[in-house]
Amino acid sequence: MSEKTARRHPSALVRELGIPALALFVTVVLWEVLVRAFRVPEFLLPAPSSIASESWSVAGNLGMHGLATLRTVLLGFVVSVAISLPMALAITSSPAVGNAIYPLLVLTQSVPKVALAPLLVVILGANELPRVVVTFLVAFFPLVISISTGLLAVPPELLELGRACKATWRQELVRIRLPYAVPFIFSGFKVAITLCVVGAVVAEFVNADQGLGYLIVTSTAFFKVPLAFGAVILLSVMGIVLFQLIVVLERWLFPWSAAGNQREVH
Repeated sequence: MSEKTARRHPSALVRELGIPALALFVTVVLWEVLVRAFRVPEFLLPAPSSIASESWSVAGNLGMHGLATLRTVLLGFVVSVAISLPMALAITSSPAVGNAIYPLLVLTQSVPKVALAPLLVVILGANELPRVVVTFLVAFFPLVISISTGLLAVPPELLELGRACKATWRQELVRIRLPYAVPFIFSGFKVAITLCVVGAVVAEFVNADQGLGYLIVTSTAFFKVPLAFGAVILLSVMGIVLFQLIVVLERWLFPWSAAGNQREVH
């Protein structure tokens, strides 16, 4: 069985990496050809070569803005994890607590973050804190829902077995509920980290003196559209890399969970 699995690895690698890379290459080539063939103005849709040239000419500045956005993304993600986990535990510990917290969660999601960002600037000041708060608000709701779903999805038979063995609430949580919820938790992490990128950019549109969102706003204001596209592409790469880091972390810490997710996908 192991030899058969080993023989599948090259084809799996081609399927997972080769096909997406080929599709991306074809898309970029078609983009370049069509823009040049139809002579689309650069301020409407720049060619990939123009985007690459403009971005490379200010690579240091682009990297500085990228690091500023990355810092906001990671801070918002860490805060969302730190608050979502205990909140999910509180929700699942008691139906009464869950009924009290859920309406507040829905309320936070119903408020548009773009509308909330200027108010946070007035309340918290024109610094990085409002951007981190907006990023947190965008990301923490799916995390709470994913963790709560995982904690409540444990088969009743396992809980009955634990109670029959006289497990305490803490033992039941650590040895039964949390291990069973690991796939749900990491699914929430994957969604949250990509939403953090969105939240950070939204916050930078409103209040920032650096960051990729700030760079996009200033570039489009001066019709430097290729540079704005370069910032957007860098944001996409950032989201993909952070998502894949979560995937790798899950495979490293909980290989059984990652293997189960792959079987469900296939």
